[in-house]
Amino acid sequence: MNDDALHHKRKMQKRQQLQKTIVASKTEEKGLLMVHTGTGKGKSTAAFGLLFRHLSYGFKSVVIQFIKAPEWKTGEQRMVEFFPDLLEWHTLGKGFTWNTQDKQKDIESCQAAWSLALDYLNREDISLIVLDELNIALRYNYLDPDQIIRDLQQRPKMQHVVITGRNASQKLIDAADMVTEMKLIKHPFNAGIKAQKGIEY
Repeated sequence: MNDDALHHKRKMQKRQQLQKTIVASKTEEKGLLMVHTGTGKGKSTAAFGLLFRHLSYGFKSVVIQFIKAPEWKTGEQRMVEFFPDLLEWHTLGKGFTWNTQDKQKDIESCQAAWSLALDYLNREDISLIVLDELNIALRYNYLDPDQIIRDLQQRPKMQHVVITGRNASQKLIDAADMVTEMKLIKHPFNAGIKAQKGIEY
């Protein structure tokens, strides 16, 4: 082994030991409150990737979609067909706010979605809840953020929740265990490429 390879090996051995020490120091286990926000594509996509991972272990999961309308048929909704005993999916929005143009109906649909979410937030057999586009509902003040956070904090200890949507409120960010911001660098839509099956929906 030459000097460069030996130096690298010793460096990686030290890093390995440090990593083992760090991992060993993390002993708490709890349900996480996760937030995916930002202007970039991938917030819901990342949440559904987490959902797919969860289902693969046999954990019961629920998706509740705010804003998004039931008539929008997406590929991820088809996961219900493959996990009928593990996954429940509810799309309860009325569509983009600029399409609905009816604030009261938007508020009512978000309130109904949150009422349903509360049922699942009180169930210990539900391991993961995806609250898709809840950030949008909070941004437009369709729901009371303080009440939402209180409700989330009262859920079962081991229940995980992931919330998606742009413009997450600072209150929600402060309450969360993990926050990821998707940053837009480049998007095909801006180059004239339309949304495509299997990529955007």
